[in-house]
Amino acid sequence: MANFLLQLPNAPRSFALSASSNGSPPGVPAQSGGPVILELPLEQIRRPLMRTRANDPHKVKELMDSISEIGLQVPIDVLEVDGVYYGFSGCHRYEAHQRLGLPTIRCKVRRGTKETLRHHLR
Repeated sequence: MANFLLQLPNAPRSFALSASSNGSPPGVPAQSGGPVILELPLEQIRRPLMRTRANDPHKVKELMDSISEIGLQVPIDVLEVDGVYYGFSGCHRYEAHQRLGLPTIRCKVRRGTKETLRHHLR
């Protein structure tokens, strides 16, 4: 979600404009089941492929520097199944947040079924 303050030179007042990537009002999940952007605690995100993949330490360090300076620019993708969050992408960004000691990370959350989850685990 982004918030902007728009001030027009000849307008007598200013107003705030909020936007969400899914077209829903800020803080309201999409009715169509589309993705929503949420800030989730790292400890709530399960990483089922963590043991099978290795991160590039140089890339993690670069991301740590960038996140410290300007914040996370691209949310990680997370699948929510029955209230449990599963992360399959954004491994370097996730590790950078862990190493920085940040408690949460911005996520693009999509809802899925157990069948969708099984498909991701293949």
